[in-house]
Amino acid sequence: MSDFSPSQFHRFGAVSVRLSVELGRTEMALRDVLQLGEGSTVALDRLTDELLDVTANGRVIARGEVVAEKGRFALRIVHLVGEDGQDVPPAPAPANTAGSAAPADPAFGAADAL
Repeated sequence: MSDFSPSQFHRFGAVSVRLSVELGRTEMALRDVLQLGEGSTVALDRLTDELLDVTANGRVIARGEVVAEKGRFALRIVHLVGEDGQDVPPAPAPANTAGSAAPADPAFGAADAL
């Protein structure tokens, strides 16, 4: 199963997974953590223009960028990540033949609307 096709997994659409996005990390001495208060700033290890990792049950599955949507934070998926941890190249666009476009799988598209 080298080529990913969402339609191959339609029967798993009701399975719940926990998606998480991490802005960054840091290590601090406990004495510094205890001194944090309202207005404190904690520097993280990511740059502002760096893509964020999207994890499903702890495994990186995609990389994306933060966007605002209807007053909430959201994430735009930029790259999917393969089993080897490398970005998956975008799939080639299907040949444009009249009337042959298959409808998108709504269960798969929901991940893009995080």
